[in-house]
Amino acid sequence: MIQNKLSFHQSSASLEIIGLPDYSNNEIKDQISIISQWKLTIADKPLIEGKIEHLGPIMNAFYIYSNLLIKNEIPIYESKLIDIKAENLHIHNILLKSSKPNVKPLVLKIGNSLLSDTINCFDQLNESPKVRIKKTDIPIKIAKKLRFGLNKNVKFFNFFIPPFIAICSLILFSSSFIYFYSPFENIEKKELISPE
Repeated sequence: MIQNKLSFHQSSASLEIIGLPDYSNNEIKDQISIISQWKLTIADKPLIEGKIEHLGPIMNAFYIYSNLLIKNEIPIYESKLIDIKAENLHIHNILLKSSKPNVKPLVLKIGNSLLSDTINCFDQLNESPKVRIKKTDIPIKIAKKLRFGLNKNVKFFNFFIPPFIAICSLILFSSSFIYFYSPFENIEKKELISPE
C-alpha cells in the first residue's frame, strides 16, 4: 500500500509527515491518521527523523521552550529525548538523544528565525485538516505556568493600570495650570486694552 506524504514549509524549515489513512473510520485516501514516519529539515542542519512516539515530545519541547523565551523565564528544557538551552539571546542549543543504543546525540545550534520557522511547521501540522493526530500520540499539553496567558490578577492589572496612570497624569498636568493661570489678570489686561 502506497503511503501518503504531506509537507509543511516555512522559509528555512520543512516538516514531512508520512502515513496512511484509517479506512476503518471511513477516511479518504489523502488523509493521514496512522503516522509511520516524520522528517524535519532545517536549513544547513542534519535531517531529523523518527517515529510518531518521538514527534510528540519534540514538538512539546519546542513549544514549552518558546513559551519560556516569550515570558522572559530561564529558557531551559530537558527531557530523555531532547534538551534545548539558550546560548545567548540569538542562539539556541538543541541536543537530540537517540532512543537506539550506542548512537551519539545530535547537537544543533539554531538562531531565532530557524526556531520560529520550525515552530510554524509544527503549527501547520496541528491545524491541518488532512492529518489527524490522536491525543495519545502527541499530547501537546503545556503546563499552566508556561502558557502564554497570565493569571487573572495580572490580566486585570495589565488592562486597567495603563488607563489609570494616563488619567492621573492628565489630572496632574491639568492642575499645574491652575498655578500659572489667573483669570483676574486677563480681565485687567482686557480693560487696559479696550477701556469703555
